[in-house]
Amino acid sequence: MPHRAVAKRVVIAEDEALIRLDLKEILEAEGYEVVGESARGDEAVELVATLHPDLAILDVKMPGIDGIEAARRITANQYDVAVLILTAFSQRNLIEDARDAGVVAYLVKPFQRGELVPAIEVALARFEEFRAIEQEHARLSKEVASLEDKLETRRLVDRAKGVLMDRDHMSEKEAFSFIQHTAMDRRAPMRQVAQEIIDGALTP
Repeated sequence: MPHRAVAKRVVIAEDEALIRLDLKEILEAEGYEVVGESARGDEAVELVATLHPDLAILDVKMPGIDGIEAARRITANQYDVAVLILTAFSQRNLIEDARDAGVVAYLVKPFQRGELVPAIEVALARFEEFRAIEQEHARLSKEVASLEDKLETRRLVDRAKGVLMDRDHMSEKEAFSFIQHTAMDRRAPMRQVAQEIIDGALTP
């Protein structure tokens, strides 16, 4: 029998039952395992703490606490989970707040079936990048880096990736890989490498 990858485990928090059902059906059809569902933000945090999924999909507007606050609590507790947020078109101004809360990707509602899986793949790939940044902070510093330090590193790395993608026509994955490997080769923080790319002092 061919080796089958272990299905990624997902928690869904969305207060509209029809959208929640749609999400579950699409995810299961695409080979994901939906391990928990909720209509409330506070319950979503509890589900993540109990079930340890790979991904949490959170709607912005929910009873209990909203999706951004739920994401903030999930991130603050350092649960090893990628967070994707669902936002209505009119809530796009919340994207920066969501990013600062540790959200790695978002999807604007109403979304098409074909948009969900790419958004999930982006969320999981970005989460791997953030995990690499966390490991770097742990490697370079005996002290625990503050959340602000980590967020600033993420912002700089995201900006540097954008420069490499625009200027050097790299994919997002190639751009991150270049930053990560340059930092490791030079034994320099990724943040420093990212800043040099943004300033134009470093090119591939």
